[in-house]
Amino acid sequence: MTFYLLANHLLNFVAPAALLALLMVGLCALLPFSKPNAFKSKAGGKAARLSRPGWRWQFALVFVANLLVTGGGMVFFGHDGKLLTYAGMALAAALVQWLMLRGWKA
Repeated sequence: MTFYLLANHLLNFVAPAALLALLMVGLCALLPFSKPNAFKSKAGGKAARLSRPGWRWQFALVFVANLLVTGGGMVFFGHDGKLLTYAGMALAAALVQWLMLRGWKA
C-alpha cells in the first residue's frame, strides 16, 4: 500500500467523525437553550459563561468520542462503514455534548 492510499484510507476513516463533531457543536451553538444565560437571570451569567467549554474544546472531545466509537465498531464488526457504528457515533456525540453543556441542569 502506498502512502497516498494509506492517507486516503485514514482520511476517509476520520471524515465522518470530524463532520459529525463539527455539525454537533455548530448546531448546538445555534439552539436557544444551549446559551449560558437562556433561562437564568443576568446575575449569574458570567460564572456560567466561564464554566462552559469553548467550541474548540467541545469539537475536540466530540471528535475523540466519535473516533473511539468508529474504532470500536471496526474492531467489533471487522470493517468500518456499518450503519450501527454510525448510529452509535451519533449517540456518543449527543451524549458528550449533553454532558459538556450540562444538559441535566437546563
